[in-house]
Amino acid sequence: MIEIKRYEAKEKELWDNFVKGSKNGVFFFLRDYMEYHSDRFEDHSLIFLKNNKPVALLPANRSGNTLFSHAGLTFGGIITNRKMKTSLMLQIFGSLKEYLKEGGFKKLFYKAIPHIYHLYPSEEDLYALFINNATLIKREVSSTIEMACKIPYSRNIRRNIKKVQDSRLSLKRSYDFSTFMLLKEEQLFKKYGLMPTHTALEMEYLAGKFPDNIKLFAAEQNGTMIGGMVIYENKNVIHAQYQEANELGMDLHVPSLLFDKLIKRYSEKKYFDFGISTENNGFYLNEGLIDFKERFGARSTVYDSYELNL
Repeated sequence: MIEIKRYEAKEKELWDNFVKGSKNGVFFFLRDYMEYHSDRFEDHSLIFLKNNKPVALLPANRSGNTLFSHAGLTFGGIITNRKMKTSLMLQIFGSLKEYLKEGGFKKLFYKAIPHIYHLYPSEEDLYALFINNATLIKREVSSTIEMACKIPYSRNIRRNIKKVQDSRLSLKRSYDFSTFMLLKEEQLFKKYGLMPTHTALEMEYLAGKFPDNIKLFAAEQNGTMIGGMVIYENKNVIHAQYQEANELGMDLHVPSLLFDKLIKRYSEKKYFDFGISTENNGFYLNEGLIDFKERFGARSTVYDSYELNL
């Protein structure tokens, strides 16, 4: 039998240790990351136990009669270790459905962990979703380089890199998240009328909590930041969380320089992930944006979300 327990603060060490030893967990499943925006989300994370021992976790929050896994994270599916087997996952989903029904939930919104983040094959949950008649309702397309067998850059990208190298910009790790996020806010609002997911204060807080995982690299001209990139470093994936350049930075092809330098810097990782290029639940593809990423040799990885009616 699978017992389900709602996470409590006193179980922080148990939770974090399980994530660190899992086959598909990432650093932003750790409680110090998940709880930076606890004022915006009603946490309803779950611990699955068998014979009184944890066998899986689900980062989650409640909104009305829906359980989200997790609305405040890029993805948030069931976290498991190498002992997880398909039959056990089916038991977990059976117990989860009963738990949710008893708790007054009507739906489960499930954001699966993309396979590039798996340290070992971990798609037992996808089969359980299929068996339980879950519906794929969102498919976002990211662009990923597999570092061991990279596709060569396009001629255009090679030319841009040559131009920006000739401009002798300074490229270094920076801790000035305030300046970078202001640059990001200005450019994002100008282009799309939007604001970044994180504020400067949130990024400074998170980078302070996770200095080995969250890093800012800045391109400077005469000591002034004209572009930068925030990367999320996981065990086998480097993810470009934010990248931006002002008008001068764009004219100098700073984004091409940043991606090139960081792809080379992290060549020992398994994947370099550029992030998604879709909107409207995946139904709109930003062709200009994805074309830029694919010129580096990146190819598609999907981020899938499912809905399970109870």
